[in-house]
Amino acid sequence: MTYIRRLPSFEYVSASTVKEACAVLSNNKGKVKILAGGTDLLVQMKERKVVPEYVIGLKQISGLNKIEENGKAGLRIGTLVTHHEIARSPQMQENFTCLAKACEKIGTPQVRNLGTIGGNLCNAGPSADSAPALLALGAVLTLQTGRGERQVPLEKFFTGPFSTILEEDELLTFITIPHLKGKSGSAYHYLTKRTAVDETLVGAAAALSLKAGDDVCEDVKIGLCSVAPTPIRALKAESKLKGKKLTDGLIEEASRIASGESRPRSWAEYRRDMVAVMVKRAVTEAWHRAAANKKGSGK
Repeated sequence: MTYIRRLPSFEYVSASTVKEACAVLSNNKGKVKILAGGTDLLVQMKERKVVPEYVIGLKQISGLNKIEENGKAGLRIGTLVTHHEIARSPQMQENFTCLAKACEKIGTPQVRNLGTIGGNLCNAGPSADSAPALLALGAVLTLQTGRGERQVPLEKFFTGPFSTILEEDELLTFITIPHLKGKSGSAYHYLTKRTAVDETLVGAAAALSLKAGDDVCEDVKIGLCSVAPTPIRALKAESKLKGKKLTDGLIEEASRIASGESRPRSWAEYRRDMVAVMVKRAVTEAWHRAAANKKGSGK
């Protein structure tokens, strides 16, 4: 049985700039944790899974709580943007549907109002709902230290359950989503363990674009969560769909391929069966959204 206790003693640092936060990380490697929303960190600290000497609060850093256009690069989301803000953003609902739906699913209203997109990714839980949506959207992360910054595709970010490539003095600052091209659409479908607010048992996101004037799949990405040690892309299933005219039969075949790409550790047979179901639903909805997208801006 796990007993929730008081928070352990620590020194709190409220950083006012990214540079200041990176300096504290660099000067106290291995002794610091980042506080964004706190929905994961504070529970872990009470359970003594992590006992940092320092906690850095990011709330005072300007710009990390915004969703804004980033020129030709696409849409830039600050690491402090909450799940609620993404789920309720008309721009996200219209143009990046799968991510809005994924963030709407996360936890309870209290968790969505506090929890941040950056914190969800950095916690690196295998069942993190935001991850498959961002994988399907081709998200790129900006990771920053006092020495500079680097751009990393999300699919290269996770290294294992609750583990990432983040260095001890490195901070996730922004998530950039490229604009979907042409007639595009996206969708997220999931199955939970028991109730709507429970952990996701299987999650599947799809984002695709169609060639002008027909149903030929020009590009597609499929993200999965809770069916492998980390969130993953279903690359073989994507290859089955790319360059081909979409049909219900082809999507069903690709969904079975995605099922074979999953690597669940528990309830394996059931989860693999449900991967096929959720991928079929996500790709089909994304296809229909793309076909109905007259503006060609992505939905």
